[in-house]
Amino acid sequence: MSLKRVVVKVGTNVLTNKDNRILGPVLKELVRQISVLYERDIMVVLVSSGSAIAGKEVIGETNIQDASVRRQVYSAVGQPRMMRHYYSLFHDYGMRCAQVLATKRDFDMGVHRDNMINCYEGLLSEGIIPIANEDDAVSITMSMFTDNDELASLIAELIDADRLIILSDTDGLYTGHPDDEDSEQISEVKGNENVEQYVQASNKKEGEGRGGMASKLRIAKKTAKKQIPTYIANGKRQNVIVDIIDDKEIGTKFIH
Repeated sequence: MSLKRVVVKVGTNVLTNKDNRILGPVLKELVRQISVLYERDIMVVLVSSGSAIAGKEVIGETNIQDASVRRQVYSAVGQPRMMRHYYSLFHDYGMRCAQVLATKRDFDMGVHRDNMINCYEGLLSEGIIPIANEDDAVSITMSMFTDNDELASLIAELIDADRLIILSDTDGLYTGHPDDEDSEQISEVKGNENVEQYVQASNKKEGEGRGGMASKLRIAKKTAKKQIPTYIANGKRQNVIVDIIDDKEIGTKFIH
C-alpha cells in the first residue's frame, strides 16, 4: 500500500529540554524528516504542541492567578513564536507551511467539520504542510481537547490518513516504568489487548503537556480501530518518522 497522508503529533516533552526551553535542533530534525517524506509524495500534517512553553519563555512568571487565563496568555504569545520557527525551517527546505488552529466544535458534524475538511484539503492539494494546534487562546474548558493526542486523532480521521505517529519522550509502551531494568518494550498492540495495566500515572508541571501515556494509549487504540495504524515512538530519536514509514521496528504499533 502506498502511503499518501501521515499525521505526526509532537508533544511538548519532545520539543523541550529539562529546563523547559524549546530545542531548535529537534524542530529542525522534524522538518527535515517531513521534507524527506514530501519528496516521496507523502504529505504530513504536523500537530505541534509547545506554544504555552514558548510563551512562558517570553513572559516568564506572571501575576495572573487564573490557570486557564494564564494558559491562554502563554499560548497566545507562544503560538506565533512557534510558527516563526517552523516557517523559517520549512523555508530552508524549500517548503511552505500554514497554521491551522482548531477548537473541538470545529470537528462537530455539519458546517464546521466541512469547513475544516475544505481547509485541510486545500492546503494539502497545494503541497503546503498544515501545522495544527488547539486554539488555546479562545478554547473554553468545556470544549477543550483532552490534549493534542486527541486533536491529532481527529485530524487523522478527518483527512483519512494512512498513519498516525505520536511522538513522545519515551520509546513506546513498556511492561512497566520505562526506567526499570525489567521493563520490556511492547512492539505491537492488537485490538483490545489489555495493556492499560502497564501505564504509570505521570505528574506534569504547568506549561508541560496535558497528555500522559494513559491518554496516548486510549487515543492510539481508538484511532487504530478506525483502520488507521498508530505509533507511539520517541521524537528525539534521529530519523524516527522516516524509519516508521519504512516499517522499521520502532516504537509501539497499534493495529485494529
